[in-house]
Amino acid sequence: MSGRRDFLNQQAPENYVAGLGRGATGFTTRSDLGPAREGPSPEQIQEALAKRAQQLGAAPPTAYGASDKKKPEEEEDDERFQDPENEVGLFAYGQYDREDDEADRIYQEVDDKMAKRRQARREAREKQEQEEFDRNNPKISEQFADLKRGLATMTDDDWANLPDAGDMTGKNRRTKQDMKKRFYAVPDSVLAGARDSTEFQTSVQDDANTTDAADGTMTNFADIGAARNKVLQARMDQAQATQGDGASNGTSTSLDPKGYLTSLATSEFKASEVELGDVNRVRTLLESVIKTNPKHAPGWIAVARLEELAGKTVAARKLIAKGCEQCPKSEDAWLENIRLNDNHNAKIIAASAIKNNERSTRLWIEAMKLESDNRAKKRVLRMALDHIPQSVAIWKEAVNLEEDAADARLMLAKATEIIPLSVELWLALARLESPENAQAVLNKARKAVPTSYEIWIAAARLQEQMGNANKVNLMNRAVKALVRESAMPKREEWITEAEKCEEEGAVITCSNIIRETLGWTLEEDDDRKEIWKDDAKASIGRGKYETARAIYAYALRVFPTSISLWLAAADLERNHGKKPDLWQLLDKAVEACPQSDVLWLQLAKEKWDAGDIDGSRLVLANAFKQNPGNEEIWLAAVKLEADAGQVDQARELLSQARLEAPTERVWYKSAAYERQLGNIDVALDLVLQGLTSTVIGKKETRFPRSAKLWMTKGQIYQDKGMIPQARDAFAQGTRACPKSVPLWLLAARLEQAAGITIKARSVLDRARLQNPKNAELWAESVRVELKATPPNTAQAKVLMSKALQECPKSGLLWSENIWHLQPRTQRKPQSLEAIKAVDNDPILFVTVARIFWGERKLDKAMTWFEKALVLDPDLGDTWGWYLKFLGQHGTDEKREEVISKCVANEPKHGEVWQRIRKDPKNASLKTEDVLKRVMEELR
Repeated sequence: MSGRRDFLNQQAPENYVAGLGRGATGFTTRSDLGPAREGPSPEQIQEALAKRAQQLGAAPPTAYGASDKKKPEEEEDDERFQDPENEVGLFAYGQYDREDDEADRIYQEVDDKMAKRRQARREAREKQEQEEFDRNNPKISEQFADLKRGLATMTDDDWANLPDAGDMTGKNRRTKQDMKKRFYAVPDSVLAGARDSTEFQTSVQDDANTTDAADGTMTNFADIGAARNKVLQARMDQAQATQGDGASNGTSTSLDPKGYLTSLATSEFKASEVELGDVNRVRTLLESVIKTNPKHAPGWIAVARLEELAGKTVAARKLIAKGCEQCPKSEDAWLENIRLNDNHNAKIIAASAIKNNERSTRLWIEAMKLESDNRAKKRVLRMALDHIPQSVAIWKEAVNLEEDAADARLMLAKATEIIPLSVELWLALARLESPENAQAVLNKARKAVPTSYEIWIAAARLQEQMGNANKVNLMNRAVKALVRESAMPKREEWITEAEKCEEEGAVITCSNIIRETLGWTLEEDDDRKEIWKDDAKASIGRGKYETARAIYAYALRVFPTSISLWLAAADLERNHGKKPDLWQLLDKAVEACPQSDVLWLQLAKEKWDAGDIDGSRLVLANAFKQNPGNEEIWLAAVKLEADAGQVDQARELLSQARLEAPTERVWYKSAAYERQLGNIDVALDLVLQGLTSTVIGKKETRFPRSAKLWMTKGQIYQDKGMIPQARDAFAQGTRACPKSVPLWLLAARLEQAAGITIKARSVLDRARLQNPKNAELWAESVRVELKATPPNTAQAKVLMSKALQECPKSGLLWSENIWHLQPRTQRKPQSLEAIKAVDNDPILFVTVARIFWGERKLDKAMTWFEKALVLDPDLGDTWGWYLKFLGQHGTDEKREEVISKCVANEPKHGEVWQRIRKDPKNASLKTEDVLKRVMEELR
């Protein structure tokens, strides 16, 4: 048993009052001994708490660092009801022990630490906001700080030449106000027009097409219609120009932003175009300029040119002569004076100009040009060199005047001694020397100017000329030397120099430059491959194919397994190289990337196109070894044998492919090949096998959701005349593949061909529910209504309205609306609206071209056809329309060019193109033949 008493039997603490924590007050009644008494006051309680804390050796308790200062009684009562966190009332006189003080101290430290952390973040944020505010709202003193610093460089003459301030007293403002107060009499014609404007005309015109005016003129409605067409055409061109940003698709504007100011600067005004009043106003302004600041040479030049423009050449000469007197140190003023005078006076003026400006290179060269004799020119230049021996321009002019190469070499040797830092003079001297002497000259130049990369490039080109380019790698030494001198140019500048070398025939030097400098400043974490691909494309765009070839070669050394780089290099060789080089490149590509079926197929195709069928077979055989079971290689081998006429071998390859690579595409191609050969029953059997579960070898193939197999099944039944079976096949296919739009279209067209328009509508309605916002389904629904008997044009318009609401950016729908649902007069306004609503769309472009074609605007039609081809060359229908247009309005050369481009692009899409291309009867047709068939089918 513990000797400790239970709680109720323990002695109460000192000054304990029952219910004190609840706000009660202790008291005694008369039944108790002694008179009634009050409990301890708050001051007594605080004193007791402080006494106990002193006994415990701790500080007087305070809650969370609260202040000990007392407040007036009224404030305590107010805060008791306003602040719910204020511990008064029930918890006002709670007792605190040592643990409470420790908790208060810990919480206070945590709060102080968090406050310091937030303070640092807050100060950093406030500092950043202040800097942003100062940057966006700079003070006036900060804005003109650089100009104030520039004032320190002004000389006394500059301060003296400052123009005087004009009249700022408001004289002009008072004059304008006086002008506003003047009144003028209103002409009688204005009053008469106002009187007649409210009258009603009661006469009836005789002619319904023309309206007689009061003066007997007639309104020409044909001219009004032509003007309307011009306005519409301008709006169409403007709307189409806002789509895209490339000149290739016809969407660029005619404004040259870079050459705009230049063209303004070089424009010349004709005197006949300048009015006399304009000349007088400008003359007054310029005379004020030269009077206010006579030491301002541009003012004298401007006023002289104004007089020349006005046809007063004598006055212009006098004014510029005064300007030269006022500004004898101005080269521009003297040059303008020389230009305005004839040859004899110009020589005298040039002599005076040189006396005042002995070190002016431009004046010496202008004086030399005034001489007609070669000896006199040399004499002038020698005098110039005596005054300005450091002028490179004068040395160049002097060298150009020398007819003997030996004299020119001597002069250049002297020039390089006087101006050893001129790279241009060193290179000119090296070009005049023999290869051996040129090498010595370039060595001296390299020592004189160690920071010049031009000298290193010239030395490399010299080695290439001597046949030592492959033995001596000068560009490697050049890069090391330039890095050591901290004079290494940027990689973009090196590419420019490489292109210059290619342009001048130094192909090896071009390749060496690219090999040594292409990776300069690029780190491994940079996207180097994409950067180099962009560099190569830029060089190809500038016609520098050797530079691009060198870039691809360097990139492939760094990324030897990059398929995209190999394909890009192959495209370069295919378009701008030779066949052997392309084959050699592709051989290296398949060796570096043996698992890439694309590279193998490209190599096989190139061999096939060159007529090397055995070589193509060998390539595919090697591809099989590296990629067993690859369906692309299997199908390529089948196509090779099929095109070669080896039917049995192609069928055997397909059979092996179905065993070793039983994919959906292999089954579909097998059925399609048998269908092309006319074996309909065999093709149907293959389709049924592909659509059902079959165990072949150890693999189980199942393609019940193959949309192409279902389409092939339905088409086979349709070709055999078994319409119910075809309908059932399409129905099963749409249930298995509800997202296949071509399958729904075939099902609808089957019903329409059978004359059941209602069922065709039902099929398309269900298709749109499964594939919302599909433009092809909406277009087919509109066509069903137009092809009905009789045509339901009203319903077609309703459907088109709904279609354009769901697919507002579909060029197909806009084209159908413009061409089949709008009257002829509304086609052009509708095309304008379509261009504004749709981004670049080739189908819409073809529609606009056909509109211009119908209006006999052949140049505009051709432009729009070419825009559509550039936008999407894979659309075969566009090629067909363009060839049909050229068949009526083109030349034989243009038609052959379009056919060759179409064959090179090999289009695969297009509504009519796909229908003809995938017809089994046209399997043997080439691209050119398909194009002609498409042209005949288009209506």
